[in-house]
Amino acid sequence: MLPLSSSVAMSLPLELGAALLLGLGFGFALERAGFGSARKLTAVFYLWDMAVVKVMFSAIVTALAGLFVLSAAGLMDLSELYVEPTNLAAQALGGLVFGAGFIVGGYCPGTSIAALATGRKDGLAFALGMLAGVMAYAEFTPGIEAWIKAGSLGELTLPTLTGIGMGWWVLVFVAVLAGAAWGMRGLERRFAHLEPRP
Repeated sequence: MLPLSSSVAMSLPLELGAALLLGLGFGFALERAGFGSARKLTAVFYLWDMAVVKVMFSAIVTALAGLFVLSAAGLMDLSELYVEPTNLAAQALGGLVFGAGFIVGGYCPGTSIAALATGRKDGLAFALGMLAGVMAYAEFTPGIEAWIKAGSLGELTLPTLTGIGMGWWVLVFVAVLAGAAWGMRGLERRFAHLEPRP
């Protein structure tokens, strides 16, 4: 969704090639971090290994800071970024379904593909289930789309909601990340004795 084409001249084959390389790199990084293992991923729910939350939160804050710097430097127009319209009910329901699937299956969509690529059978089962869910959603799309659009609040962001500039929000989230990392280290120490040993 990064609008590279607005600042860099790229042909369609080059765009697809860049997308492929980024996807392969992302999958490789997931596997090297151990995120192709359902055991590693579900450990976060038992509080003895918070690596998943640390990585995801760090990635979100890094992207936020990077977008702010690129925007401030005049290298990117943030208005070109796609922002998913806010629908509190639909997104809360989607979060519950996603979370339940994560707990039961042990994977999210990206990590299931990383697991599949390394030959894990549970990754294959999860990926097939994900595809079945996508197909089921597509079949029921007309009714669901109408419900989602009816409750849409439009594109909401923290700066537009609060009137506080993006730079201040970057500082807030960096501080929250630092505090959360400290708290998660404490949780890992507190619950380390519960981790099953092979």
